[in-house]
Amino acid sequence: MGEINFYNTDNIEFMKQKPNNYYDLAIVDPPYGIGEDGKKNHSRDRLAKATRYSIKKWDKERPTHEYFVELFRVSKHQIIWGGNYFINELLPTPSFIVWDKDNSGDFADCELAWTSFDKAVRKFKWTWNGMLQQNMKQKEKRIHPTQKPVALYRWILQNYAKPGMKLLDTHGGSMSIAIACDIEGYDIDITEVDKEYFDKAVKRFEWHKRQLKLF
Repeated sequence: MGEINFYNTDNIEFMKQKPNNYYDLAIVDPPYGIGEDGKKNHSRDRLAKATRYSIKKWDKERPTHEYFVELFRVSKHQIIWGGNYFINELLPTPSFIVWDKDNSGDFADCELAWTSFDKAVRKFKWTWNGMLQQNMKQKEKRIHPTQKPVALYRWILQNYAKPGMKLLDTHGGSMSIAIACDIEGYDIDITEVDKEYFDKAVKRFEWHKRQLKLF
């Protein structure tokens, strides 16, 4: 089991308190600036009623230059979801991660993550299409409009992290990465500035821990 630390705080101010290269790997999912912050989801009722999220404004703008400066200062390696939206901040890389969501409708078929590694492009296929999920027997309850599956983060850890690494996530969201790190045995610091998301996600993690004790 990893040591999972949650911080309800601003990520830039948090990183400013850390020395250079404090983290071995940062795995982050910052806002893409495309408006996926809860308002759109009600329009996606198809086979079932889509989840109603609180309407917020965090996805109207992309991270500042200062955010990327601090991220690269405090971490030795980085995996950045939505890297295709941040080309002015990131160097060319041969190593993108492609998440094939087996999607339909107005959602993207895939999401891309930029990485600092010198590896070939790799693809992870995991259905995440409205009410349909790859593992319907252990279906994950969505608490965040851009929530990613725990299995995706477990795959990333298995393929890009090494035992003993200390990790950072600056946009905890639903805390799927916290559950993955707990299962895979990695230490991670996670920040989430939104109090509503933070409280719900910590409760989700606590529920995960209780299930482990039961079984």
